[in-house]
Amino acid sequence: MNPILKYLKNVFAAKRVLADDTQLSGLVKADYLLQELIKHDKAPGIAITVLKGGKTIFQKGYGYADLERKQFIDARKSICRVASVSKPIAATALAYLVQDGLIDLDESFYTYLPDYPKKEWDFTIRQLASHTAGIRVYKGKEYGLNEPLSIKEGLNVFKNDPLVYEPGTEYLYNSFDWVMISAAMQAASGIPFEEYVQEKVLNPLGMLNTYCPECHYGTDFTIGTHSQKENDVNSISTSEVPNQVATFYTKGISGFRKAIPVDNFYKLAGGGYLSTSEDIAKFGQAFLDKKVEISEEILNQFLTSQQVEGNSTYYGLGWQVSEDAKGRKFFGHVGNGVGGYANFFVYPEEQLVFSILINCTDPKIQQELDAVINCFFDEIDS
Repeated sequence: MNPILKYLKNVFAAKRVLADDTQLSGLVKADYLLQELIKHDKAPGIAITVLKGGKTIFQKGYGYADLERKQFIDARKSICRVASVSKPIAATALAYLVQDGLIDLDESFYTYLPDYPKKEWDFTIRQLASHTAGIRVYKGKEYGLNEPLSIKEGLNVFKNDPLVYEPGTEYLYNSFDWVMISAAMQAASGIPFEEYVQEKVLNPLGMLNTYCPECHYGTDFTIGTHSQKENDVNSISTSEVPNQVATFYTKGISGFRKAIPVDNFYKLAGGGYLSTSEDIAKFGQAFLDKKVEISEEILNQFLTSQQVEGNSTYYGLGWQVSEDAKGRKFFGHVGNGVGGYANFFVYPEEQLVFSILINCTDPKIQQELDAVINCFFDEIDS
């Protein structure tokens, strides 16, 4: 397939389309549209936080964190799977390693994991972070894998497969790239990936409700760390999550049912974190407030859309970097995983941050969410 067509087919390489409705406007319209999504069973629960100039201008929960128990979802307290919104979190930690001289983006991946099976071509950390390294996508049931793998053990899922194209010649979005990066980060830093992220990103930014999963089957949820000891089973330290963990759902013909159990720890960097709508918005605001202490030179590399054969991929290094249908530039990420869907967008020119979390596998309402987001621009322009 022509690389251009691949870009257009990919969800992260297409401009988001924003809907219009002349009968309502601004925050009233946003509230109405979100209520309608719950009313018509489009999602079990929706948590939204919107910041403008660092201040919360809209924060609300719609629907339920748990349908059976009739527990309402809360934008401040309900903990949801953020899926691929994990990538910007991991990318921020990677940027710190680059700044500290522990990782070189243009160095071969094999510099950090020399035992990884050799492929037809070499590839770099930058190519992995930009999804241009040629690593394959999920096969079969890998998307919903339920095995307690460490990050290094997770490499076994795909490490013996060949590259699907010569690195640097195409773009193919996947989460395995970030499993590899997180393994390289562990090797470079000398500490477990999740500990490094906690120390360099989550703690400094006050993201107190953002967690690394250990097990999360129904309401039996604990957090902890999977040890990265060589040739050893996972050594787990657990503690209770202080806030409400949402129940994770999948939508079927007959309605919502509990999502299948999965263990996302091995792909923590690419899609494993759990958080609240408020925490993710706080994360985005930190970039606008320059609280992320990374040099502008390095940060620009992460937040600049990469090019492949002269064409934009609409993707930086761990960040979606694009513009909406009305030409407004943003960076952030869409996330979709088993039992969780997320929108995270930062509009630097307008000083707006959007964080929307849904406790359901892709509910197919992105167009409606884009319409909700557009309402806030209407409010500003009015």
